[in-house]
Amino acid sequence: MQALTNRAHSVERKPMTWVERLYLWNIFKGMMITFSHIFRRKATISYPEQKREFSPVFRGLQILNRDEEGRERCTACGLCAVACPAEAITMEAAERLPGEEHLYREEKYAAKYEINMLRCIFCGLCEEACPKDAVYLSETFAPANYQRKGFIYGKPDLLIPHPIENPDEYKKALGNRAHQQHTSN
Repeated sequence: MQALTNRAHSVERKPMTWVERLYLWNIFKGMMITFSHIFRRKATISYPEQKREFSPVFRGLQILNRDEEGRERCTACGLCAVACPAEAITMEAAERLPGEEHLYREEKYAAKYEINMLRCIFCGLCEEACPKDAVYLSETFAPANYQRKGFIYGKPDLLIPHPIENPDEYKKALGNRAHQQHTSN
């Protein structure tokens, strides 16, 4: 059989010497690697006391945004659900009734909005597809849970706190986005 390239080399199988059969040299090399790691800085942190800094481009748990008056921005256009490659987002639209102008920004709103965080791949395409800046990926991550249904977040779980009624929680939920919005204005 002829080789297609000249890269293939035959491996020589010579018998091991008595030093190689004892494996002392390999054990010594392994111990040297272990001892070299003892004096390096530890990569672990004490979690409750210390918080790890995330990258500025970190994409975490999805949030439904509100405007400055506390009205929901989502118009249930469905572009986020269509853009989602994992098909993790489902929604149902409803018409705004008279007297609900203080709750919803547009005539249509998302009556049901769910995301399956087990399917979500945190790609950010839902955030880019939204024309109303209603969806963004926050700086928090999905907490652990023991049941699958605990990872399906509904609209009450995803909606950002009201900016007028709860301004501290609203700024906390915005994270660094609050600083970015003030510098861009």
